Amino acid sequence: MASVGRIPVVGVEPTLEQGRWPAKAVVGEEVPITATIFREGHDKEGANVLVLRPDGKRDYLPMPLDNFGNSLYSASYVPRVEGLHRFRVEAWSDPYATWVHAASAKVAASVDVELMLDEGVLVLGRALNELRLPRKAVAVLGEAIAALQDEAASPAARLAPAVGDEVHAVLRRYPLRDWVSRSPEYPLMVQRERALASAWYEFFPRSEGAYQDDDGTWISGTLATASERLKGIAAMGFDVAYLTPIHPIGTTFRKGRNNTLTTEPGDPGSPYAIGAPEGGHDAVHPELGTMDDFVAFVDEARTQGLEVALDLALQCSPDHPWVTEHPEWFTTRLDGTIAYAENPPKKYQDIYPLNFDNDPEGIYIAIRDMLQVWIDAGVTLFRVDNPHTKPLVFWERLLADVAQRHPEVIFLSEAFTRPAMMHTLAKIGFHQSYTYFTWRPTVRELAEYLTEVSGPASYYMRPNFWPTTHDILTPDMQAGGAPLFAARAVIAATGSPSYGIYTGYEFVENVPRPGVEEQIDNEKYEYRPRDWSAADEHGLVSLLTTLNRARSEHIALRRLRGLTVHQTTDEQILCFSKRVPGEFTMSGEDDIVIVVVSLDPRFAREGLVTLDMDALELDEDAVLTVKDYISGSTYTWEREFFVRLDPGRMAHVAAVTRIAE
Repeated sequence: MASVGRIPVVGVEPTLEQGRWPAKAVVGEEVPITATIFREGHDKEGANVLVLRPDGKRDYLPMPLDNFGNSLYSASYVPRVEGLHRFRVEAWSDPYATWVHAASAKVAASVDVELMLDEGVLVLGRALNELRLPRKAVAVLGEAIAALQDEAASPAARLAPAVGDEVHAVLRRYPLRDWVSRSPEYPLMVQRERALASAWYEFFPRSEGAYQDDDGTWISGTLATASERLKGIAAMGFDVAYLTPIHPIGTTFRKGRNNTLTTEPGDPGSPYAIGAPEGGHDAVHPELGTMDDFVAFVDEARTQGLEVALDLALQCSPDHPWVTEHPEWFTTRLDGTIAYAENPPKKYQDIYPLNFDNDPEGIYIAIRDMLQVWIDAGVTLFRVDNPHTKPLVFWERLLADVAQRHPEVIFLSEAFTRPAMMHTLAKIGFHQSYTYFTWRPTVRELAEYLTEVSGPASYYMRPNFWPTTHDILTPDMQAGGAPLFAARAVIAATGSPSYGIYTGYEFVENVPRPGVEEQIDNEKYEYRPRDWSAADEHGLVSLLTTLNRARSEHIALRRLRGLTVHQTTDEQILCFSKRVPGEFTMSGEDDIVIVVVSLDPRFAREGLVTLDMDALELDEDAVLTVKDYISGSTYTWEREFFVRLDPGRMAHVAAVTRIAE
């Protein structure tokens, strides 16, 4: 059993179950590292962090005392390279700090003066002899020793240089360490920034360019016609074009419009019923085009500054080649039939779930090889459908395998499930996760949830906020109309570094299918072309463009931590801020964005906002000049300020441009 150490180091964070899985960060993101460090008696201790980088280099960080009462030491690490880092905290007895504390008190009280000055010579002499110091530091310590030995000067004058700022600075950077105690090493996985910050735009490629022939027959859109939509998506400032499945669709038990069991001629079926004689998960639906067409789509996306995400839905239609080639990969019921998918009371007769227990190795190899097909074609992100219905050991292995060979590839978990499963999926390797944001309709619930996702879980679970999806249209979104669509978009885009919009959001598509929380005439079961020339009727194209511009211009909106919820006097007004300290910004100035949103889509709301100035690290009487991205106006706000919002203007997204103390 490992010893606690001569200078105990406990409670090191961020760690996941004592290093079972790595904490996560992205290049350029501040990673606060903390530990509880203490010792017996009154001698002083010190601490540092040692980071072992994947490129073989080491980063050494001083770790100052942050909270005396709780013995909490902290440092901030900003990784500069991708890959698996390892870090440990080192604590040690600090002979210099111990001497400074005693000498300052005793010399001032004329107690043991010569003894204290002689001990200072000894301590600083040790530093000169034992440490590898640059020439300037040697000179600083030498001058302090000479002053300590100058018997012609007063005791206070002899002491002053040795306890002054210059010597402190030298021995903070090059500490004299006794009884060094080391924590275990903990892993930290550093990935590219897109793993944390991304703006997704989802669409069904078959709807783009789809039309009805003269006889009423629907003609599917293609990857070529879908690529024409990419310019508009990029113009709004999105950086990920996310495609629902593009594979051949089965005909057995094919669902008709609005999830009916009766299929009319020409009904395209659900793209989640994957597999037909034309191929399975590694094939392109013939009506969409060929693999060459898909590669051309990816190339056009890159030209527009977009990455392509593909839906990964690990299930099969009854017509999938795997059903006949590998019947053991499915569950056979007592009557000899293959079990279809169910989520009572929902039934998915057009889908067979995979059974990962019968031939786990065979299934694993098939899925791994299938993913490689799409990675080779240029896909860099995957949105994983219902990962919580597959064994976690499968995901843990697959994600590690892909990360080893293709660290640039990102996986988004669509796990609307219990917290334990959602959080563990994140811990074992998923880069991002759908969240409960969609079902948090009130100010109180949103305030609690924003605080939760930006807290300790932020070291492993990166949220991706979606106001609606092709599966979900919540009651508040059904009733709130364009004002609530605007408000929820603001919160999604500013409250989380990653967010997503399902196509049609611009048109306020909010009519539900009776009895369920999803749209009527759902695009999962039919073609749904849209007139993009009329897309900004409700102003949502302009709003999304503005929000994405704010995100691109403010690092605070591309970070998860640093979020603070502020008090308001109106129960329908939410206020929160995002802040990144100046030492982690390009400008060297704090980046602060204050968001104020009304959740009332019908009536004007007004009230007072009280900013938590301590959380913003501002003086109580500071005066803020802010530029509002929504209105374009400039305001002057103090600790307490008045706001009025209405259905025509549901929010402020205000960047602090000047602070007058």
